[in-house]
Parts: sequence; structure tokens; C-alpha cells
Amino acid sequence: MVKRKNQNGSQKENKSSTIPPFHNFTDEETKEVRTSLVSWYNENKRDLPWRRYASHLDINERAYAVWVSEIMLQQTQVATVIDYYNKWMKKWPTVQDLAKATLEEVNEMWSGLGYYSRGRRLFEGAKKVAEDLNGEMPKDAESLLKQLPGVGKYTAGAIASIAYNEATGLVDGNVIRVLCRLRMIGAESNGQVVTDTLWSLANNLVDPDKPGDFNQGMMELGATVCTPKSPECSTCPLKNNCKAFAQVEQEKRKSSDKLGTRKKDTEIVDIECLTDKCQLCLPDTEVYDSSQGVMNYPRKGKKKAAREESTIVCVTCRKSDSEDEFLITQRPEKGLLAGLWEFPSYCCDDTSSDKPSCDSILQHHGVTVTRESREKDCGEVVHIFSHIHQTYLIKSVTVDQSSIKQQDQPKCKWVTRQQFMEAAVSTAMKKVFKAYEAACNEDRKASTKPKGKIDKNQKSIQAFFKPKAS
Repeated sequence: MVKRKNQNGSQKENKSSTIPPFHNFTDEETKEVRTSLVSWYNENKRDLPWRRYASHLDINERAYAVWVSEIMLQQTQVATVIDYYNKWMKKWPTVQDLAKATLEEVNEMWSGLGYYSRGRRLFEGAKKVAEDLNGEMPKDAESLLKQLPGVGKYTAGAIASIAYNEATGLVDGNVIRVLCRLRMIGAESNGQVVTDTLWSLANNLVDPDKPGDFNQGMMELGATVCTPKSPECSTCPLKNNCKAFAQVEQEKRKSSDKLGTRKKDTEIVDIECLTDKCQLCLPDTEVYDSSQGVMNYPRKGKKKAAREESTIVCVTCRKSDSEDEFLITQRPEKGLLAGLWEFPSYCCDDTSSDKPSCDSILQHHGVTVTRESREKDCGEVVHIFSHIHQTYLIKSVTVDQSSIKQQDQPKCKWVTRQQFMEAAVSTAMKKVFKAYEAACNEDRKASTKPKGKIDKNQKSIQAFFKPKAS
């Protein structure tokens, strides 16, 4: 049995030999897929900034550029990443430049991109390269996986194949979709058997001569042609090797046969796996939906329901002759939104009727309001994290310098509106601030409206009921 070295450095059996023949690629199919995909990619690839950096002559800068792009692209759309990537590479063009930054600067640059732990791990990885690895990026997938924090199997494969031309496969959401459709894999795509199979297929399918182009081609195909909804099968370069597409064509022929419109010389070839109780096929409990076509694949597992949480947010404005300032506090260094800044907050239990006031929340952060302050409700904002459905209950208080006493707290500071927008704050907090400003604008409009003034509609109504002169 063939042995192959995996990304963990161990020797293990080549799992492609255990994949049922129906779901595997023949040698001829493998050659066709490689040739067709690389050719299609070179003709149709999008002009993306990280692809330009990936051809840099300096191998370290090339690997760093790929690394940054792959971390940013995790669970984030390409259109969103482009601007962030360009700004990042302008500020920190090399891994050594990033290593000299501070976590605060990294969080500020990452602000709004989401999944903030990605930026922190990228920064930690850069410091490790600069301080422990003599400024040299690890030179293969196995070393990348072992030595860089936050680099998983996929990212290691991407850097190694694109930057170093290493013949190693990779599997991300786009590749999962392409492979599941090519091989009609209908079992839950996040199951261990399917995951192992997809990695085995990817590692054996990758073009050894052009692994970077091949892997980028797989991702590009999934992003632009073999999409989750409305896939463009007619323009797909791999449609002749796609079993899901063949199944669609088979269903069309069967329908034509029933209607008596099929040509006699058109043969119907059954597309099915002959392996008994195959763990890769669509389970018996699932019915193939002919109206969905190739979109029957892949089959996603059920997501765990996000937990519901409510948080009271106190937007505290300190009036000033020059410019108003707002109190923000820094979150803990670990956990959700680690190290980011936010308005003083309190995560509360929805079932409890006894919720803290802004004054008590401020006291928790070392700020005491000596004069009575009127607390205002500014509405609610809902923000959905990957695993939390968060509702922010927005309160506000306005104070002046003479009415507050503040302990010296390194994790609290007053900032102007502009400083707040430029700080390392989450998208959720920016939503909160927007809602607060909208509520303030409504209050100003209400207070400036002249008392007793009658609008046009009221005048019309009064004129209608006014007695006519005789």
C-alpha cells in the first residue's frame, strides 16, 4: 500500500486507496482536471492584490504576502478584504515590519474586519518569525503548520503551494463544494469521513508542476463558477469530469424518455455508487431534489444554534468647550473581541428584572458621577457573531468634568468622536454609536421645534372645519 508524508510530518497510508472507486478520480480524470483547471485559471483569474505580491522575487516577502491574504480571507468576502489588505501591506510590507508593531496598532488596522483573533495570531506569528526564526518564514507546509500560531492545515497548504511551489493540496469552503460536486459526495461535508476523503482527493489531485495555480484555480472556480447558488455549469471547465453535472444530465434524459421525446440513439448511463452502505453518498434519509441539480451537493451539517445574550451599553458623553468626549474601556486580553475597546457594558440575564443603571456600570470602571445624571434610552442594536446572537440595550448619560471622579485606570480613556472611529473598536460598537447619535439627533429636533407651530396638514384640517362666512 502506498505511503505518503502528510502535513504533520508522519508517514501514513494513502487514503485515496480506501475511497470507493465511484468517488475517486481515475488517472485519466486526474490529468484532465489538472490540465483544464490550470488553463482556465490562467485565462480567467481575477486581478487581486495578493496575487501580484505572490510573484515577488523575495521568497520571504512572497510567503508573508500570501499568509496575510489567507488569514484575512478566512470567512470574509474578497470585496471586503481588498481594501484592508492594501492598507495592511502599505503599513507593514514585510514580516519584520509587522513584528515591530503593537497589538493596539494591529487591532486598529483590523477594526471592522471581524474575527479579531485572526489579526492577533498573525501578529504573534510575525513576532515569532522575527525573534525565534531569524526573520525567515518556515519553508514548507509541515513547518508552517508546526511553527506559526493560527496557521492551520489549509493556510499551511496555501502558503506552501502558492509561495513555495510545494505539491500539497488544500481544502476550504470553495474546494469542498467543487470536490463534492465533482465526485457526488452527499454525506455531511463536515463529518470526519468526508473531511479525510476531501483532503486525500485534494492532495492527490493537485498538479505537481503548478500546485499554486492549481489550488488557486480550485478556489477561484468555487468562488466564481461553482457557486453555492446559481452555479454556471455550462461555462465550467470541469463539467465533463463532474458526476453531479452528469447526474443532472441523466435526470433530463429520463424525463425526456417518459415524455417520449428522447432520441433513440441517446443512451442512459446510470450514475450511482455500487459500494454497499457508502459513507460518502447521499444518505437514504435524504431525497435527491432534481430541481436543485448540482446544488444537492455538498450537504452541510446542522449548525449549532447561536446562544442569545443581552448587554447593557452605557454611552457616556463628557461635555467640553472644545469637543465632546466619550468614555471607552478595553476588553480582556482573552475571549470574544479580546483587547478591543468598547463603551462601558454589562452582560445581563434577560430573565432578571433588576438590571444595573449606567451609574453602577461606570462605578465598576472606576468612574463616579457626583451629581445626579439623567439616564436616557437610545434603543437597541442586534449584532450576530458566529456563535452569539447579541442584543445591545443602549443607554446614555451626559456629564461635565466637574461632576465626575475617576480613578486612574489604564484600561479606560476618553476619546473624541474621530478618535473613537479610528480606535480598535468592533463593528458592533460602531453600530451602537450610530444608534446613539440617531437618538441624540431626534432629541435635538424635538427640542428645537417651535411650540404651538401648526404644520401645513393641520392648517388644511382647520380650514376644512372653519365655518364659511355667510
